[in-house]
Formats: sequence, C-alpha cells, structure tokens
Amino acid sequence: MRILTVGFDDEYVKELEKELEKYFICIVDNAKDMYDATNFTDFRHYELVIIVDEGVKFSLERYVNEVKKKKSETKILILTENIKNQKDLFDLGIDDVITHHIEHPDLIAARVLSNMRHLFGTQVNIDKLVIDIANKKIEFDEKIVSLNGKTFDILAYLALRKQRVFSKDEIINALWEEPEYVSDNTVEVAINQIRKRLKSILGFQVIHTVRRRGYKFSY
Repeated sequence: MRILTVGFDDEYVKELEKELEKYFICIVDNAKDMYDATNFTDFRHYELVIIVDEGVKFSLERYVNEVKKKKSETKILILTENIKNQKDLFDLGIDDVITHHIEHPDLIAARVLSNMRHLFGTQVNIDKLVIDIANKKIEFDEKIVSLNGKTFDILAYLALRKQRVFSKDEIINALWEEPEYVSDNTVEVAINQIRKRLKSILGFQVIHTVRRRGYKFSY
C-alpha cells in the first residue's frame, strides 16, 4: 500500500511508517504542504492520504476533489486540532477526521488500520493455499512455493485485493519506492514467474489478465 502524508515533519513520518509496517506492506511518501502534495498525486497512485489540517478550506476542497477524481477508492484522513471543523471536513469528502492523539504515531496507525482493515492481513488462506505475508512464505497442501522479493509482494498485494483489477502502473506505484524508474516489463516478468511457480504446484492459474486493464487475483 502506498501512503502520502501531508504536513508532517520527517521524523514523525519515520515513526508513523514503523507503526504502519506492523499492519501493512507499505511505502510512505511525505509532502510538505498541499501544493507539494499535488505534485505527488499527479504522478503516483495512493490508497491512503493523511493530511495535517492547514485551515485553508479552498485548497483542501480542491485537493480532495482532484484525488477522488483520479482514484475514488483513495481514503483521505485529516488531523485537526479544531473539533468544530469535523462536519465541514466530512462535507468536503474526507473519510475520517482525527481530533486527538495527533502526537502519538501508534494511535494514528491504529486509526489507519480501522479505515484500511480490508487491506490488512498477515495471511491469506484460501482452501489449501496459504500466503503467509508476515514471513513471506507460500504453501499449498503442505508444499512450499518459492517466491522472493517484489515477486512475492505482487502476489500478496493482489491476493489481499482479490477480484479487483490493477494496472501495471498501479502495481508499480504501490510496491516500488521510485516507480518512475520501473518499467512495465518488470511487472510482466514478475507475473510470469508467479504463474509458472504456482501452476507447477496448484495445477491452475490464480493471476488472471483482464484485457486492456491489468491483472487480478482469482482462486
């Protein structure tokens, strides 16, 4: 999962990232302000954006609209010290408003989990197939399937979001620190490795191509 934080200092983001990694395979980018955040969201896909309230409603409203227009599934959380702002923020399309515990990254991470629980998993269990995300291990009917690095991460990413279709660009954005330097061919090679390894054990494919759209996990 790729996350964008907006308005946090770098040290706080490092602490927050440590807490989030207890729940998710994630990459966290940090934008200085709303203007900087636009530069990130123009070129990268995010499943979650966490914003420190700057108190400028127009800029926030425009930014939320742009993010949701690009990817409607993106969740937006905002941290504010003004409890009275909650209704106005929800009216703008914010998914969650946090008014307390701003200084505690562990509690912010727990709040993220409550919003993104559908993407959290230490294991994916489907019939005889077990994808152990925490230990990066795959078993089928007690047989071990060897997949490492980004190849494993792609399988885990798709398996946690089963039946949803993801483009190569979305996969790259989610799993590589600097997606601008990764080619589509890298994903194609990894997908082929996943298919080859799993089919040799399962006898069938779990990663399916949806023409002109991308890939999905379907068991």
